[in-house]
Amino acid sequence: MVLKVSDLSVQRGRGLALDHVSFALPAGSLTALVGPNGAGKSTLLQAIEGQLPLTSGAIAIDGHPHTSAEARRQRALMPQRGEIAWTFPIRVRELVALGRLTSQRAGCCDVEAALQRVGLASLADRRLDQLSGGQQQRALLARTLVQPARLLLLDEPCAAIDPPTRTELLRVMRQLSDAGLTLLVSSHDWGQDLDAYDRVLVLDRRLLADDTPLKVRQALGDLRVGNHCCG
Repeated sequence: MVLKVSDLSVQRGRGLALDHVSFALPAGSLTALVGPNGAGKSTLLQAIEGQLPLTSGAIAIDGHPHTSAEARRQRALMPQRGEIAWTFPIRVRELVALGRLTSQRAGCCDVEAALQRVGLASLADRRLDQLSGGQQQRALLARTLVQPARLLLLDEPCAAIDPPTRTELLRVMRQLSDAGLTLLVSSHDWGQDLDAYDRVLVLDRRLLADDTPLKVRQALGDLRVGNHCCG
């Protein structure tokens, strides 16, 4: 298993944001992490990334503790779009190249190949504040791809983008999983594109379901709220 989360609890403020969560992701899998706002999805991704202390439990990446140097090399987090200062005077190519600063090892793509893969090669010299919301999301994904990671943690990559861009992002994510990368993709939406994923984790502080999209729907009923990808 590339990622194993065992009996994980994380406290934020006075309560538990995550309450005894356990699951494992195999190599090359594309997994949706869905749940309502405040369910703990971002907290889970940040905990796997090593940004938050664990109240209890353990996280292992390729058998290594998630705080180890080897585990850090194997993971990469794509943050939510709202966490980026899009008015900062930097160009798309420069933003993507920042992904290489954390390691001298190459990722699955170099900068130019990452831009090509997400469809931004023609916009490489454009300033960030000149991009649409969907283009900004693709730039963040390209920055993630140049990192030497086998586990990609994508936090709301399909937020605030149009249906064609969502479809294209799903296509890119499937290509990455087919190439052997493991993707965990969070969203608060439950849409028709959920069937594009191999499996679904349903989170609301506790893990409510962990199975194929069809079996999750059968277990929990039709929870769809809208027609968005990644959820």
